[in-house]
Amino acid sequence: MFRSWYRRLLLSYFPIFLLTVTILIFASFVFINDISRTETKKADLISASYLRDSVDRTIKEAELSVLDAVERSDAYKLYFNNQGEPDRGTVYAVAQSLRNLIQESSYIQSVYLYDRVSGSVLTDTGLKELEGFADKDWIRAMTSTPAVPEGWQPVRDYHSDQSQRTEIRVLTTNKAMPLPFGSGGMLVINIKMSALEQLIDSMVNQQLSFMTILDGNGNTVYQAHSDTEGAADGKLLNTIKLERNGWMFESGIKTGNLFSWVSVISYLWVAIAVGTVVCAVLYLIYVTRRNYKPIQVIMNRIEGHQIRTMDQSTDRPDEMMLIDGVLENLINHMTDYDTKTRENLLLQRSKLFTDLLHSERLEQVTRRLEELSPLTGANASSRFIVVLGEINRYEQVFEDRYTRGDQNTLKFALMNVFQELARNAELQGWAEWVGTERAAILFLVTGSDQEMEAKIRVFAEDCRSWVEQNLRISLSFGIGTAAAGPGMIRESYAAAEYVMQHKLLIHEDIVLAGSGAARQPLLETYKYLQMIAEFVKYFRMSSGQWREQLERIFESFEQDFLKDEDIRSLIQAMLQMLSREVAVMSEQLQDELSAENAEVRLKQLEEAEALHEVKAILFEYVTDLFRTYVSASETKSYRAMVNEMKDYIEENFTNPDLSLKHLSDRFQVSGKYASYLFKTEFKMKFVDFLTELRMKEAEQLLVDTDCSLQDIALQVGYGNAISFGRVFKRIAGITPGDYRSSRRREAASRLEPQD
Repeated sequence: MFRSWYRRLLLSYFPIFLLTVTILIFASFVFINDISRTETKKADLISASYLRDSVDRTIKEAELSVLDAVERSDAYKLYFNNQGEPDRGTVYAVAQSLRNLIQESSYIQSVYLYDRVSGSVLTDTGLKELEGFADKDWIRAMTSTPAVPEGWQPVRDYHSDQSQRTEIRVLTTNKAMPLPFGSGGMLVINIKMSALEQLIDSMVNQQLSFMTILDGNGNTVYQAHSDTEGAADGKLLNTIKLERNGWMFESGIKTGNLFSWVSVISYLWVAIAVGTVVCAVLYLIYVTRRNYKPIQVIMNRIEGHQIRTMDQSTDRPDEMMLIDGVLENLINHMTDYDTKTRENLLLQRSKLFTDLLHSERLEQVTRRLEELSPLTGANASSRFIVVLGEINRYEQVFEDRYTRGDQNTLKFALMNVFQELARNAELQGWAEWVGTERAAILFLVTGSDQEMEAKIRVFAEDCRSWVEQNLRISLSFGIGTAAAGPGMIRESYAAAEYVMQHKLLIHEDIVLAGSGAARQPLLETYKYLQMIAEFVKYFRMSSGQWREQLERIFESFEQDFLKDEDIRSLIQAMLQMLSREVAVMSEQLQDELSAENAEVRLKQLEEAEALHEVKAILFEYVTDLFRTYVSASETKSYRAMVNEMKDYIEENFTNPDLSLKHLSDRFQVSGKYASYLFKTEFKMKFVDFLTELRMKEAEQLLVDTDCSLQDIALQVGYGNAISFGRVFKRIAGITPGDYRSSRRREAASRLEPQD
């Protein structure tokens, strides 16, 4: 047997494994290096900021201590306000104050006053002329034109007196005197740079970092620890500015220390990564060797089964491809077999369920129950109960709310709910859909009939409440009678179906069928049509007896225990008959009894779930109709309206615009109602009545006058002689001209003397 699959399996892991490990190592190195540099820069920034703030605070405190003393002492003001020779006491007081200031601060080198008027300088040692003062050149530079602005000046070399040979580096600030904006002279404060440098050195770690201070022109003010080489070779990380005198603080870390620390961490990760790779390789080899034995057994079996095919073939198949092909064929066969078996089982089970409900194909029913049904222990002597569950208002709530896919999902969920709750109630149930909105559940009776009915009631109540709370669907249940044996299941199903057909009369969500409940009486259609005709007659007569008649109709519904569909059909027939009889009374009645409004009322009746709800909706609707009908009848009585119409037609029949529309506008009734009145009162149509009046008048005019046919046509209400002649011939049987000639001949013959 070829074992290339072993090497391929082993080697196929290594490229991706090594690539992944390599990427992880480099990614870890970059990540750690970046984090190290970022954190180092943050730490350096904090340290540099603290050092800058310390220097700034030191300079500020020294300056404020001098200014505060000058501001509080009146001697300084007297010294500069004296127009003549300064008072010796004032000079002594100022000199003493300057000595105290220098002694109190370790950072102040010297403080002195320059008087522009007298050209003298007052120091801590006494009053001196400008020419003999060591710092005279700096004073002249500051007071020259244009004058240098006051404030902190660049670091300079300073001689305290003529005898001093060593220069001292100081940081100087000058203020106009007297304070705050005087022009009599200036106050000069010199800060020791050596003290500031000691402060900076104490806050900079010479082994790790460096600090360089530059002035506003970029010149080096001070290098911490005088480490120029470290600053040149190191890595500059942060540059911050001291706003008070414009110094720039450049800080960083020395190269050797930064990379040595990062390198230690990087080497540690590299060592860990190398160790991990070695362990992973060893584990990979170990796992591959462990998997070797089971695969070898599989290959031996496959080769033993296909030995002939492999011997006849010239090409040796790849082991993995061979295993894959065998497994794929096996899985396909098993999947097809399971699918077909499951489908066949579901079809056979559904067919058996239908056969049991309708008592069809009951031969070998016991064997089929044992093989196909989920009911354990069902046999020929078992007892069964059928329960029907129905979705209330299926079209309005279920079909309109959910799509077809959602409907199927919810129905599947309902089946699972039925099965689960049946198990919780310790019942053996078998549920199947027997209609679009109705499911049947076949229960196996395991105790007495009373115990089973109680358990089934609890089951139905749990199903109804759970589904209503979680799925927002309302259910009704009809519980059939107990059936002895599979052959009697049909009786239980018929009893449950019977009670579900009378939900309006029963009006309960869970109904238990009684014995003999499945016998349905015949609907006495003729009796109900007579009762409906009586109701319509009382309504037309405006009699209040229509209410009593409608009550009797609903009482008959209950007494005859009619089906829901029969009740709704009779109510629909009642509304149609009422519409035919009274809709012609007025336009308002026509609107209320129109097809659109009738559809709305019928939909409300369909949504009603109890007979008393149907009754309430119908009584409210008919009462509104009755008010409208009575109002139309009281406006103009029947007889008065007919007589008034008749008189109006007889007086205006010559009007060519006289029509039903004209009468409708004149008497504020519908055209259909006007036509109905004529037909009822005179046994003839309105058109025939009008034509008869016009023809009588035309006959009179033809006999008594010599008017032309056109004039006669206009006089009796026709637009032209042609229309008049056509109607006259249809009524009289001859043309108007022949009628005139014949009548005049008859008159002439009567006037001739008898022989």
